[in-house]
Amino acid sequence: MNLEDLNHCDIKQAHIELLKCCSSSQWTEKMLAARPYKSESHLLELAGQIWSDLGEVDYLEAFAAHPKIGESKIPEKAKNTENWTQKEQAGMMSADVQTKLELVKQNRKYEEKFGYIFIVCATGKSASGMLELLRIRLENSSETELKIAAGEQMKITNLRLNKMLRDA
Repeated sequence: MNLEDLNHCDIKQAHIELLKCCSSSQWTEKMLAARPYKSESHLLELAGQIWSDLGEVDYLEAFAAHPKIGESKIPEKAKNTENWTQKEQAGMMSADVQTKLELVKQNRKYEEKFGYIFIVCATGKSASGMLELLRIRLENSSETELKIAAGEQMKITNLRLNKMLRDA
């Protein structure tokens, strides 16, 4: 879907496409209300502005639509992004068993500490690199970690918006 298609398709289709990029209902509704977009750069700038104006509830809603790093189970809410998710987490394909097991263990610790899954823009990262980031981020305060996770979600959203526009 290119920018022109996104600007002119019916609201239901635009909603589906934007929700694939970010599963926050508030973000999606505000993005829909901002149509038509002047350019791709306007779309991306607007996406970031809207995201930064949202809050914890919206962030958590978006986070909940992601699979845990290293796990193949996709949340029901994210079934329509399964192809993108597999490509984004391609670094997991070459991970050894020990790294995968350690990711599961550290993911559990993270979720117990912060109350949501570990969010990282996995594109281009190895499994061991993501594990190291997870360990480092476990040391953060709740406030700091939420800001970092929200930033990672925005990176994912930008990548997905670009994929959506390129997969015309």
